[in-house]
Amino acid sequence: MRTVKGGRETCLKFIEELKARAGETEQSVETAVAEIIRNVKERGDRAVKEYSQKFDGWTPENLELSREEMEELSKGCDPAFLESLELAAANIRNFHSRQKQQSRIDPMGNGIITGQRVRGLHRVGVYVPGGTAGYPSSVLMNVIPAQVAEVGEIVMVTPPGRTGRPDPNILAAALVAGVDRVFLMGGAQAVAALAYGTETVPKVDKVVGPGNIFVATAKKQLYGVVDIDMIAGPSEILIIADGTANPEYLAADLMSQAEHDRLASAVLITNSEQLAAATAAALERQVQTLSRREIIEASLEQFGAVIVCDSMEEAVEFANDLSPEHLEVCCENPFDYLGKLDNAGSVFLGHYSPEPLGDYFAGANHVLPTGGTARFFSPLSVDDFVKKSSYIYYPKEELLKAAGHIIRLAETEELTAHANSIRVRLEQ
Repeated sequence: MRTVKGGRETCLKFIEELKARAGETEQSVETAVAEIIRNVKERGDRAVKEYSQKFDGWTPENLELSREEMEELSKGCDPAFLESLELAAANIRNFHSRQKQQSRIDPMGNGIITGQRVRGLHRVGVYVPGGTAGYPSSVLMNVIPAQVAEVGEIVMVTPPGRTGRPDPNILAAALVAGVDRVFLMGGAQAVAALAYGTETVPKVDKVVGPGNIFVATAKKQLYGVVDIDMIAGPSEILIIADGTANPEYLAADLMSQAEHDRLASAVLITNSEQLAAATAAALERQVQTLSRREIIEASLEQFGAVIVCDSMEEAVEFANDLSPEHLEVCCENPFDYLGKLDNAGSVFLGHYSPEPLGDYFAGANHVLPTGGTARFFSPLSVDDFVKKSSYIYYPKEELLKAAGHIIRLAETEELTAHANSIRVRLEQ
């Protein structure tokens, strides 16, 4: 893992290198996904089953898994795991319940009434990876905000893999979170089935959840047919640290993200050369015992760095330029920095708030913007699962008072039919 020392220009150059790592989706993937989407749209369940056989090595007789089957398959889960799952779900539900907005009505003394109606989407699809990439925590993070938003129906899809058996831990998480229906299918074909509907799969209004490059490409191509959460890129962590930080903690936290993917990025920026050197040494020691050592080392070598800056002000500036998915502030007074950090998906304050705390348990959502998009995107929230309509009511006398202004604005824009809609009411 390289150690660099430099000012703003060095940092900006490093940021450009990181942004280029994801690159554009290969045209072959775009073409393959477009063909899958077209086939599922035209042939429905038959196409989904054919692709399940081709890509997963298994064709389900029935795409949908019954509630009884879910409960039976999840019986083998570790009771201690289930207890942890329940506690995490409670924290996630509590956090997201505070995000909920209410409909409102704003009456005025002159008889005018305006307002806004807020309600959950009719139906949402949640994609959950299966096989070796099964993440029960993602079930909780995607389903619970939708449930808090009072979405009418939550449909989960997950590939069963070549055994034909879905991950019991994922099913347990679905039961805890409150999923309504589960379908055994994955890949681009599952996203297409959710977007268009098939003989057995209901059409949804929005698709959320992580997946491989084919899933991400399908979501991108189907945006507009359905809404989506975001196109997620490789995972990222930036740690801002001063001399009070523990290098053993910093090394562990950097590797917690590097183990996701060879394209993941883990960066430490500090004003302490001593801390930088100690962290690099801790990385060398700790990585020896980790199961995903090869991935961690590749990630750190290609997209990791320890940056030594002149001041903590420079570190804050770098963080805002990078706009990371995860941002840890391992400093003596972390709350002093919070108001200055404008661009980050989720911020972890202090020496005892490591990133995995947010991934699994604290309650804030772990579905976060990547690739610098935290400049303008937000974490997944209840807001992602609601729609809003505004409404107005004017009595006749108030419309007459406003009529001249409306006609003038409409005619300035040469929209005479708009003006006429008001004028005819003046003549009656």
